[in-house]
Amino acid sequence: MSVRRYDGSGLVMGRDEVRGVDAWAIDEMGIRGVVLMENAGRGCAEVVLERLGEGEGHNVCIFCGVGNNGGDGYVIGRHLFNNGVGVRIVICGDAGKIKGDALVNFRVVELMGLSIERLDLSAGELPRRVGDFTAGCDMIVDAVFGTGLSGELREEYVGLISCINAQGKRIVAVDIPSGMDCDTGLPLPVCIEAEATVTFVAVKKGFVDCAKSAQATGDVYVASIGIEPQ
Repeated sequence: MSVRRYDGSGLVMGRDEVRGVDAWAIDEMGIRGVVLMENAGRGCAEVVLERLGEGEGHNVCIFCGVGNNGGDGYVIGRHLFNNGVGVRIVICGDAGKIKGDALVNFRVVELMGLSIERLDLSAGELPRRVGDFTAGCDMIVDAVFGTGLSGELREEYVGLISCINAQGKRIVAVDIPSGMDCDTGLPLPVCIEAEATVTFVAVKKGFVDCAKSAQATGDVYVASIGIEPQ
C-alpha cells in the first residue's frame, strides 16, 4: 500500500503548506494535477477496501463536492468498482461547476456507467434523500470538502453533514472530515464524524493541535501523492 497509518511521527502541515506542495509538484516537478489526484484517490481506495474486509457484495456511497475533493471521490469510486464493490456517487451541489482534474475523473466514471446521483441541497427533504442514497450501503466516503475550507459553512452544507452523520454508517473521510478547519481542527460549526481519515502528503496541523479532532477523524492514514515534499 502507498499509505501508512499515522503513529504520531512524520510531517505535519497547515493549509498553505499543503497548497505549496501541490504547486511545487505541478509547476517545478512537472507532475500533472490529474496524476496527483489519481495517486491520492487510489491510496484512499486501498484503505476503504482494507476496512471493508473480505467478502463480496459490499456497497459504498460516495458524497462528492464539486471541487478537487470530489475529484478524489471519483477516482476512489472507480477503483472500488474495479474491485467488485457496488458504488453510488452523489454529487452535492451544481455539477456544472465541476472543472479541471475533477472533471476529467467525473467523465471517466460517467463513461464507466457508475451510479451517479445529483443532490440539490436547496430542494428540501434532505434527511429523506440522504437516507435513500445511503440505504443498503456498508460505508460512506466523505469527499465533499477538502483542506481549503475556511469560514462558516453555509446552512445547506451544515444540514448535509448533519444528515450524513445521522445515518449511523461507517464513514471514511477523504483528506479531512468535511466541515473541519485544516489549521485549527475545529468544526465550522459541524463536521463529518469518521471512523478513519485518509489524508494526503502529511498529517494536517489541526489533527495535531486540537485533541478533540480525533473524535471526527478517527484513525488517520497518510497517503502518498506520488512524490514526497522536500
